[in-house]
Amino acid sequence: MTKLLPKVSNQVRSKDIAKVIEKNFVSIMPVWAPLQLAWVNNVYRTFHDYEKFMIIMYLLMRTFETYSKNFVKLNYEEYFNQIKVEIDMINVMEISTTLNIPKETTRRKINELEKMGAIKRINKKIIIDRSTWPNIKPEETMKRMSRFLSTLSKMCVIDGLLSEPISSENLTKTSKEYFSFVWKLYYEMQMPFLLSFKKTFGDLESFHVNGICLINHALNSKKNDNSEMSKEFYIEKYFFADKKDFAGINAMSISDITGIPRATVIRKLNKLVKEKFLKKDDKKHYSSTGFHAKKLLNVQKNTLNNLSKFTARIYNLYSIK
Repeated sequence: MTKLLPKVSNQVRSKDIAKVIEKNFVSIMPVWAPLQLAWVNNVYRTFHDYEKFMIIMYLLMRTFETYSKNFVKLNYEEYFNQIKVEIDMINVMEISTTLNIPKETTRRKINELEKMGAIKRINKKIIIDRSTWPNIKPEETMKRMSRFLSTLSKMCVIDGLLSEPISSENLTKTSKEYFSFVWKLYYEMQMPFLLSFKKTFGDLESFHVNGICLINHALNSKKNDNSEMSKEFYIEKYFFADKKDFAGINAMSISDITGIPRATVIRKLNKLVKEKFLKKDDKKHYSSTGFHAKKLLNVQKNTLNNLSKFTARIYNLYSIK
């Protein structure tokens, strides 16, 4: 039987996806931003340390890259049936430079990962032992991302990029079938996201706390005003307005949502207020000032560009397979 070749000419381009996201910004952001924060929440609750996670993430990215270069494809079950994953030798300086973590801190974090059993050195091999992690399977992350990509696919149909919407079930099925490849792409999208906000805020705990304050206001404001508006007005009204008609969020609630200890949350809130990212009212509720709007929007633009690249790769993978 002659095998039908995929129609390569029907591939979706990332720059066209970017235009769809820009056009539908007001509809997309209330879904995309909470999705990202849900992922960050899970990261912190798993490792209680962003830098440890980023080291693990970097090592897994290198491993997925090796699989891809050698035409190795592992589906979801095949990957997670292997509790221990062999990775490349650890190069402390390379990790330090890539992740913007001081060399001695990098060395200390790696030693701590070894002590907790997440990384094991066996002769000359480095093994990541996933049995030491709670909630290691990204089941919920995959479902949330698939629902988002399915919603975005409907917008792409309207703009003529796709012939029909792609269901979240089919996207989840594709992601599981090509898990090692898809998760390589996912980490390649998320790593710049973390590094950019770490550079902006100085540390990821501060970014996380600030993000909760932004999303809290945006989501609650949207409940009170569901009118159509431009991207510019949406950003001004829901994220960076100087005068706000909705109370912010307190330290205890932020701690409950993120899993970050309350004392750490309070310390980061004080830092964010001092640096004019946030302001505090007389009820000790925190909200955005808009002082750093341009800086944050530049990071967001790069993040959405990377989302466009990821989306195009997943849609094309689904179509071609």
